[in-house]
Amino acid sequence: MSSRFALALVALLAIPLVPTDAVAQTYEDLDGGEQPRKKKAKKNDVVREIVKGTYAKANVGAGMYLGQFGSIVSPGTSLGMTVGQDFLDHEKKSMAWEVAFFQGINNGATFQEQAELGCFQTGTCIQGDLRTYTILGLVEFSLYPTRRIGLGLRAGGGVMFAPLLMNEEAYQTDVVQDAWQGFQPTYHEQPHPVVMGGPTFEYYTKLSHFSLGIDTDIFYAVNFDLGMNITGSMKYTF
Repeated sequence: MSSRFALALVALLAIPLVPTDAVAQTYEDLDGGEQPRKKKAKKNDVVREIVKGTYAKANVGAGMYLGQFGSIVSPGTSLGMTVGQDFLDHEKKSMAWEVAFFQGINNGATFQEQAELGCFQTGTCIQGDLRTYTILGLVEFSLYPTRRIGLGLRAGGGVMFAPLLMNEEAYQTDVVQDAWQGFQPTYHEQPHPVVMGGPTFEYYTKLSHFSLGIDTDIFYAVNFDLGMNITGSMKYTF
């Protein structure tokens, strides 16, 4: 009995001498090895809180002509739809490509009023009310003075169409042959190459995928006129 008591006493005294690692496992060990600890964010890290990438943008605002049609075509509405993608994304600057479609809606002087002004002598006769459709490829460059505000410039080119809105037969007889004394403009018969560019302003909302902006675009359509669009925009980045 005394020998068994002595062995038990020796075993109890030996337990504190066994290394802790030999008798204890953390929960990481039970999962098959210690997991790497998450890196803590540094105090100086900047959180941009905005999303860059592929986006869709809608524009609505005013459109006007500044050249030969400025006195006979009233300021109207400019509507735009754009898809694009940011291909350069830095904290203080970015660049993007865009494909845009714009529609211009303007009311103008009637063909009789234009005839009284002698449009067939100056070569500025146009059907009156206008609908223009423009397809553009653009590149935009922006700087960010603050976290949520972008100031930029964009420029590009494309083609504009100004289709005839009235009946072709009535246009030829009542307008061209009668009111305009045989003068027939080519504004509605052919596409017009166009270049466009101007400043942009963008504000990134706290809904990180959405931003609001203002675009001011000066455009020139060859064999048509010089014009300007001022539109507000809403952009969603996917």
